[in-house]
Amino acid sequence: MSDADHKLPGSLALEYCGLQMNSPIVLLSGCVGFGEEYTRVAGFSNRDAGGIVLKGTTREPRLGNPPHRIYETPAGMLNAIGLQNPGMDKVVDDILPDLDFSETRFIANVCGSTVEDYAVVTKRFDDSAIDAIEINISCPNVKEGGVAFGNNPDMSARVVEACRAETTKPLITKLSPNQTDIQENARRCIEAGSDGLAVINTLMGMAVDTDTREPVIGNVQGGLSGPAIKPIALLKVKQVYEIASRHNVPIIGQGGITTARDAIEFLVAGAATVGVGTALFYDPLVCKEINAGIADYLDKHNFTNVSELVGTMHISNDELDEAASG
Repeated sequence: MSDADHKLPGSLALEYCGLQMNSPIVLLSGCVGFGEEYTRVAGFSNRDAGGIVLKGTTREPRLGNPPHRIYETPAGMLNAIGLQNPGMDKVVDDILPDLDFSETRFIANVCGSTVEDYAVVTKRFDDSAIDAIEINISCPNVKEGGVAFGNNPDMSARVVEACRAETTKPLITKLSPNQTDIQENARRCIEAGSDGLAVINTLMGMAVDTDTREPVIGNVQGGLSGPAIKPIALLKVKQVYEIASRHNVPIIGQGGITTARDAIEFLVAGAATVGVGTALFYDPLVCKEINAGIADYLDKHNFTNVSELVGTMHISNDELDEAASG
C-alpha cells in the first residue's frame, strides 16, 4: 500500500517526549516482537501507530521461562514469557537496521537484573537509531529485578538515575500497579530524570489446572492484561496524572484498551498517548478502528487536536484523593 493509504487525520498527531507521532496509539512491548512480526498480517501497517515499543531487551540473551507461557482468562490473558530475547548486541546490530524509522517511532524496552544491567543496556541503545527508551522496572514474571525494582520507590529512582546518566534520548519509566503508592513512585522517577511514564504494567495473577491441581503457567505466576484490568489501569492513570501534570511529564496510558471508547477514557483521565497490546492478539488491525473512532469523537465534540482531550475529566484532585481514601 502507498503512504497515502495510511495517512491519518491531522487531529491525531501529537508530540510525546519531543517525538512527533502521527497517532496517539503506542503498540506495547512484548506484543509486536521487535516491530516486524505483525507486518506479515495483510492490512497491517506500522504507520497506524504513533510508536512501537520493542520487546524487552537484556544485556545478555535470555531463553525465557518454561512453558506454559500464555493462558487465556475471562476478559484477559496471563503471560509469563520471561523476557526471552537475543540480547542487546543482536538487537542493536542486526534488528534495528532492518526497521523503517520513517513509518513510526521505535522505543526500546530496557530490562535488567541489577542497576548496572539497566545502565549498560541503556548506553548500548543510546548509540543507536532508537527514538526513545522505556525502562521496564515492573515486569511481574521474572524472578529477579523487575518487580523488586518497580515496587520500591528508592530502587526505582536508582534505576532511572543510572539510565539517565547513560543517554540523552527520552526516557519513559514503566510503572507497576503491584505497589503501595504509585504516586510516590511516579514522583521519584520524575525527579530522577524520567521524561515520560507508562501506566500501567500487568497485574500479577495465576491460573490452576483443576485436573492436575498444578499452576497452568510454568512460572506459577504471570502478568494479567486485557479488558479485565482496564478499570484499575484507568484509576492508576488518573492518580499518576495528578503528579505528572505538575511536572509536564506525559503518560502512556495502557491496560485493556480494545476500542476507541476505551482509548478516549484513558485520554480524558490524563494519558497523552494510549497503549494497545492484548487486543492485537485477536484483532491485529484494531488500531485502524481505534484511530478512526478517536478522530470521529474529536470532530463530534469540536476538538481540533487529540492533545486537547488529555486530562479533561470532570473531577478535581481533591475529589480523587477523597475517593482514594475511602
